[in-house]
Amino acid sequence: MKKTFLIYPVIVVVLVLFFTTDCKKEEPAAKPLLTTSPITNVTATTATSGGNITSDGRATITVSGVCWSTTANPTTSDSKTTDGTATGQFVSEITGLTPGLTFYVRAYATNSVGTTYGKDVTSSTLGQVPESLTQPATPITATGATLNGTVNANYLSTVVTFEYGLTTSYGSTASATQSPVTGNTVTTVSADITGLTSETTYHFKVKAVNSLGTTYGSDVTFTTTSSVTVADVDGNVYQTVTIGTQVWMAENLKTTKYNDGTAIPNITDNSAWAASTAGAYSDYNNTPANSTTFGRLYNWFAVDNNVATKVVSNGGKNVCPTGWHVPSDEEWTILTTYLGGEGVAGGKLKEAGTTHWLSPNDATNESGFTARPGGDRSVSGTYSNIGSNGGWWSSFEISATRAYTRYMLYFDSYVSRTNYYKPYGFSVRCLRD
Repeated sequence: MKKTFLIYPVIVVVLVLFFTTDCKKEEPAAKPLLTTSPITNVTATTATSGGNITSDGRATITVSGVCWSTTANPTTSDSKTTDGTATGQFVSEITGLTPGLTFYVRAYATNSVGTTYGKDVTSSTLGQVPESLTQPATPITATGATLNGTVNANYLSTVVTFEYGLTTSYGSTASATQSPVTGNTVTTVSADITGLTSETTYHFKVKAVNSLGTTYGSDVTFTTTSSVTVADVDGNVYQTVTIGTQVWMAENLKTTKYNDGTAIPNITDNSAWAASTAGAYSDYNNTPANSTTFGRLYNWFAVDNNVATKVVSNGGKNVCPTGWHVPSDEEWTILTTYLGGEGVAGGKLKEAGTTHWLSPNDATNESGFTARPGGDRSVSGTYSNIGSNGGWWSSFEISATRAYTRYMLYFDSYVSRTNYYKPYGFSVRCLRD
């Protein structure tokens, strides 16, 4: 009887173990789990994103990548990449975008259960309509001008032109020398135009066109100069320019004679230059070719127009052509005041660019005066500063030994009212009587 009773507990334990094992089933597969990577390396037409598959859902990943659209929460029905079947991080290169586009990206992963998407992220491709600004025209002559402006292409190839004419209806177009403009920096643009009428006001503006649109700079005007030229007694012909109420030579004086034909002594020896108390001239570094570009250098005695001293200085003669004269200190001040004052007038008087001025010369020459840096000759006779500095005599003496000049440097826009010893050699500009 005891053996019979022992069998039942054993049977019960076996049955419990059987049914317990039979009820423990494997969990079913699920969709993958993943996140979307931030959008990076954005250009006008491409970008980089990707994702991180943190779980395959206990089923093999069949495809993964990112999908994108111009609307939120894109799906695999939209544009997409295919980037493999492994779990973990993946990188997706997005191509075929358009400039200036706002787009949305989601990572996706698919297994046998279905497709899961990461969080929606957004960005915009580079590229916008261009930015354009019209700048003053310079230099200006009787029949032509250089039209100026700045353009930022905003990453898209941008065609740049200038519209110009007698009214704001314009009517004529000139292509910018720098067109097309690319990149994302402010670019200086210009166009040379000819065939204009002297002493006439013209309107112009810069126009910039890229694939996203067209922009215009504001309307700017300029007036062409007089067609008048003047010749000195040597036969050198000078362009002239009207600035306010004054008519100036637009070039530095080159004559070797007073206007009655009397020769001005050309002193090359340093000691003789230092000792001279009468009118004299020199070529910079005693090289005549420099005078072709920059004009000659004259001591103050050659330009003296003071009643009490000029007979001694230059025999009472005039270094400028008939009908013209060396400007007084007051007449120089009239010029700089008209151009906004000494602090800014230099930028409007100096020739633009770095052909003759050292860099950084940011002058506009909007006056048409076209000042060039002829350098100087010191009281000891040594030469210096060609290309960097320009000095111009006035006829006004400040004392028995010194006279006023106007001085300009390559790196700023000032016109300095300075005074130097009379034996110094400086450039000369003549003013019409």
